[in-house]
Amino acid sequence: MSEITQDYIVDFLSTIQPSSNSFITALEKEAHRKEIPIISFEVKALLEVLLSLHKPTKILEIGTAIGYSSILMSQYLPQDGKIITIDRYPYMIQQAKENIFKARLDSKITLLEGDAEEILPTLEPYFDMIFLDAAKGQYHAFLPYCLRLLRPGGLLIADNVLHKGMIAKSRYNIPRRQRTIHKRLRSFLWDIHHHPILQTSVLPIGDGVALCYKKTEEETKNEKL
Repeated sequence: MSEITQDYIVDFLSTIQPSSNSFITALEKEAHRKEIPIISFEVKALLEVLLSLHKPTKILEIGTAIGYSSILMSQYLPQDGKIITIDRYPYMIQQAKENIFKARLDSKITLLEGDAEEILPTLEPYFDMIFLDAAKGQYHAFLPYCLRLLRPGGLLIADNVLHKGMIAKSRYNIPRRQRTIHKRLRSFLWDIHHHPILQTSVLPIGDGVALCYKKTEEETKNEKL
C-alpha cells in the first residue's frame, strides 16, 4: 500500500493493472508472503513504461533484494542486454541467485556481492540506466558514482525518496531515530534537483520516485547560451 497516496486511489489503480508473466507474479506473491520489500505496482508500471521508451542495453541496479526488479527489467532488454546488480545481504543474495537461475537469466544478470560503496568505484562507464533501490541513508553517498557511471542521455531512477512522506516534514516532527535518514535524503533530493547535468522530477507514487535525466554535453552548453 502506498504511504503517500490516498488508499482509495491506489486500490482503484491496482484493480486495472494487467497481469505479469507467471514467474514475476509468483515472485510478487513470495515477496509479500515473506514480507520482503519489493517495488510497488505503481513503480513497476512506471519502470515498464520508461524501459519501453528508453530501450536501455546496459542497466545498473543498486539493491537486489530477491532479484525481482532485475528480473522484471530484463524483460525489456535486447538480446545482448546486460544488468549488473549489487547487494550486500547474504540472505537476499542467496534468494536472488536462486530466482535468477530459475528464470534462466544468469547469463544476462550479474549479481555482485558486497558493499555498493566499495563496488561502485570499480565499475566502468557507461550504463544506459541506473536503478537505485538500496539503503535510503546512502543515496547521497552513491550519487557521485552514479553520475560517473551513467552515460549522457541516461536515466537515474531512485525509489523510496519521500520516506513515507516524512521527508516533507520538519526534522523535529519525526522520530529521533529517523533524523539521520531524513537529513541525508533531503541532501540527496537537493543535489539531484540542483546538479547542473541533471534534469529531475520526483513523482509521489509508491514511496516516492526520483527520475533524473543526465544531460548531454551539447544540452548543457545550450543552457549556458
